[in-house]
Amino acid sequence: MNRAFSRKKDKTWMHTPEALSKHYIPYNAKFLGSTEVEQPKGTEVVRDAVRKLKFARHIKKSEGQKIPKVELQISIYGVKILEPKTKEVQHNCQLHRISFCADDKTDKRIFTFICKDSESNKHLCYVFDSEKCAEEITLTIGQAFDLAYRKFLESGGKDVETRKQIAGLQKRIQDLEKENMELKNKVQDLENQLRVTQVSTSPAGSVTPKSPSTDIFDMIPFSPISHQSSIPTRNGTQPPPVPSRSTEIKRDLFGAEPFDPFNCGAGDFPPDIQSKLDEMQEGFKMGLTLEGTVFCLDPLDSRC
Repeated sequence: MNRAFSRKKDKTWMHTPEALSKHYIPYNAKFLGSTEVEQPKGTEVVRDAVRKLKFARHIKKSEGQKIPKVELQISIYGVKILEPKTKEVQHNCQLHRISFCADDKTDKRIFTFICKDSESNKHLCYVFDSEKCAEEITLTIGQAFDLAYRKFLESGGKDVETRKQIAGLQKRIQDLEKENMELKNKVQDLENQLRVTQVSTSPAGSVTPKSPSTDIFDMIPFSPISHQSSIPTRNGTQPPPVPSRSTEIKRDLFGAEPFDPFNCGAGDFPPDIQSKLDEMQEGFKMGLTLEGTVFCLDPLDSRC
């Protein structure tokens, strides 16, 4: 599909771009519920879901339960489903996760959309009963999707590949720092083994002062508490003091300060940016399909 948004017939949008970009459009509706579906798109898919939830509504109504009322807030950031009085968010459906949206042409109250759940990654079909404005709500969701897709392309969408490369470099830097630490530990182990060998081969009871042991590179190993100042060298002079190191700045094996990719650029690239961008790119690429269809196909689906 060449376009991220598709609909069978060209329709005029209901709202100004500013209304959906800077604010949100509220609608009141009754929430019939949501149910898992196998496919992200398809008229038959939503028709079966509507039938299933309408049947469940009849059962609940016969038991004296009322259908809960909700408020829908539609913007370029998603479709929020709230409790009307407390404004508590019950569901937050991001637009790039919504793949299909349809309204009933025979019953102007019923509309539905399919959204991929952010936690389970299952496709859920949400069904609502509005006050004869199902088509308007469907078109509003379509317009919000279209605007969100354009905004994605203008901002982060163009930088997806660049940010992927940066994320890969960040991972490589972390791997190198881990390797440096492992090498540092191995060098320390070799130095410890060398000290043990020298102690075990020295004559018993010997108190002759020895020069400091050296590592595999014939270098005096560094120790935060150095005893070199109390050990005279062979010519009777004191060795120069070992320069102190600041404990506040950690350095790697080569004496350089380790690079922290998440502190550069004031956190411009958080750890999960790559996965989120990939998810949004995949969702917008799938696109949103709007359809007007017929859900009421049997007596059970009559007005109730």
